[in-house]
Amino acid sequence: MHRISEWSSGRRDDRPRKVWVGRKRVGGELGAAVGVMLALLLSRTAAAHPEYQRSLVLNTGRAVNCAYCHTSADGPEGTGLGQIGRLSPSELEQLGRARAALQPGAGVESPILNAFGNHILNVVGKARILELRLAPQELAGALPAGSDLDADGIEDAEEYRDGTHPLIDSDGDPIRLFRHNLGRYAWQIVLTFAATVLGLWGLKHLLDGFEILARRPEDGETTTRGK
Repeated sequence: MHRISEWSSGRRDDRPRKVWVGRKRVGGELGAAVGVMLALLLSRTAAAHPEYQRSLVLNTGRAVNCAYCHTSADGPEGTGLGQIGRLSPSELEQLGRARAALQPGAGVESPILNAFGNHILNVVGKARILELRLAPQELAGALPAGSDLDADGIEDAEEYRDGTHPLIDSDGDPIRLFRHNLGRYAWQIVLTFAATVLGLWGLKHLLDGFEILARRPEDGETTTRGK
């Protein structure tokens, strides 16, 4: 009877419950460890391609860093903002899908790339990007004609050849930027010029009017003295 009461009292139920809690704790630690290992694995396999950066610096003489294509100027590896070690689980999944986009047109978005980097990934494809590491200067020819992400009048392919940033509308050939902005804001410039001319014309006549009013008392005094 003592054993039966001990069984039905629930004392023995504590044991599997403790085991279950232990498994939950172990499972949580295992999941965290897997997440860390996955981040480390992705940081190795999804590293930046320094061949492109070196090519830009060599061919253009400009100080180009990883922020040309990545969200972080220090590249994708690390635990800083925009780097793999700081990505959330959902962002790691995003990164995995982006890495698997071997062909163009996948419509993916990598959390470690900026708009230009993701643009390259989607229009060129990961496989072609890997191939062009041997001839990074040819990437410009792989970009679509007419693409101008910063709308500064200079196509992305030309900006890549020049080493100027495709996402900064003030970074580019000064003469071309001036011509583009002149054409873009032509009406505003014309209206501003016209308003300025009319304003000066009106101001001149207003001052002339004040001058006439200021002279009238003097004319009156001269007439009185003549009488």
